[in-house]
Amino acid sequence: MEKQEVQKRIGLRVIELREHKGWSQSDLARACNKDRQAIEKIESGKVNPTIFSLYEIAIALGVSLSKVTGI
Repeated sequence: MEKQEVQKRIGLRVIELREHKGWSQSDLARACNKDRQAIEKIESGKVNPTIFSLYEIAIALGVSLSKVTGI
C-alpha cells in the first residue's frame, strides 16, 4: 500500500468517526487542541499525521488508536 493511500484511508476513517459523533471539524479540533485546518488536512489525506496526533484524535473521539487508523 502506498503512503498516500494510507493517508487517505486514515482521513476517511477520521471523518467517519467524527461524523458518527455528530461533530464538525471545529468540534474535533477543539477536543484535541488542534486547529480546524490541521483536521481538514488529516481528513483529506494531504498530510502524514504523526502517531501522537492520531492518538490525540483517538482520545478526543473516545476510541482506540486502532479504530482511528483502521489498520
